[in-house]
Amino acid sequence: MKRKITGYDKDEHGDWRAELECGHYQHVRHSPPLVSREWVLTEAGRGARLGFELDCKRCDEEANGPGQPGKD
Repeated sequence: MKRKITGYDKDEHGDWRAELECGHYQHVRHSPPLVSREWVLTEAGRGARLGFELDCKRCDEEANGPGQPGKD
């Protein structure tokens, strides 16, 4: 399910996580060459992405119930 980014924090390893409007968190790592998210490296970049929607895998899992495949 699409959920808006409402804030950010770092996990115990120092990796950035986006806080979503549903209360769940999702990592937003910059790990080139696999994942390029340079915007996460600066406060201005993170601020510019507030309100941006990400797919919340936990909300999908909760909506589908345990053991149910995800819906596209």
